[in-house]
Amino acid sequence: MSDARNLWSHRLAVDFRAALVVVAVLAAAPIVVTSPYTLGILIVSMYFALLAMGWNLLAGFAGQFSLAPAAFAMLGAYVPGLLDYHWHVSLAVGIPAGIVGTAIVGWLLGRVVLRLRGPYLALTTLSFAEIARVVISNSYDFTRGAQGLNVPTLMQSRVGYYYLFVAVVLVVLAGLFFVMRSAIGRFWLAIRDDETGAESRGIDVVRYKTLAFALSCAICGLAGALYGTFSQLVSPELGLLLQTGIVIAMVVIGGIGTLTGPLVGALLVYLASEWMRGLGNVQMIVFSALVIIFARFFREGLWGLVARRRVRALPRAAAGAR
Repeated sequence: MSDARNLWSHRLAVDFRAALVVVAVLAAAPIVVTSPYTLGILIVSMYFALLAMGWNLLAGFAGQFSLAPAAFAMLGAYVPGLLDYHWHVSLAVGIPAGIVGTAIVGWLLGRVVLRLRGPYLALTTLSFAEIARVVISNSYDFTRGAQGLNVPTLMQSRVGYYYLFVAVVLVVLAGLFFVMRSAIGRFWLAIRDDETGAESRGIDVVRYKTLAFALSCAICGLAGALYGTFSQLVSPELGLLLQTGIVIAMVVIGGIGTLTGPLVGALLVYLASEWMRGLGNVQMIVFSALVIIFARFFREGLWGLVARRRVRALPRAAAGAR
């Protein structure tokens, strides 16, 4: 058990260092990227990276498949907007309220749905996501419906927003690293690998799955709240199932169950989608095909392929040193 724990800690540390390299590259990007439009694309890609990390926490580390990350981002975006629109509450209160609110909703929903397994869990979260989106769409007097809701901005500087997202990605990444090093992280992995076995060893499966669900929802709510202040307009389109599909594609392509994979996958998929925007629906066909290919032949994703080649290279390097 000790050897397995040390191996996991080593892999997690290597994974975390690689993710830090990616964040460092992002932090240095404005040195060469000066176009406000390109910076905006990178900001939105980091928004998706936060969603991907939140979904990966639940699906990749705890083994629970949800179809509602985009819905919780939508809820997190609407909370500060609604507080400002109806009661003139500042963003200093609205953004934390969005994070806490989505975490509470996630906890309450998790207490109900996480007693289910397999397709029933996915279908229940899908139903919740569609109900939330339809309610917001039809509550015109309160949410302004499909017309969208204006949200105040945190700052006027595009570069300032860029570094705010970089800092938030770094904080979430570090938080996930330390949580996965703890007993809670090991409990999640045990539940993912063998839920029945974990329960037989005394792990409160429902409690820890619900905790994972709440934290995942809080990360998605944080992403949505920040994105809403950046775009200054939120609408029910944020909660479309298509958005969730993109997030899942990012995690699967980048590497599910890792720290680096969702970050790299989000950047590559979103930047590629922008590059292929002029091709219409072809981009969705391409990403869907990639998900099928990676799920069938490369389940560890891009980061898993890199890590596997690195592990294979170590014995050759050691032999050459002799």
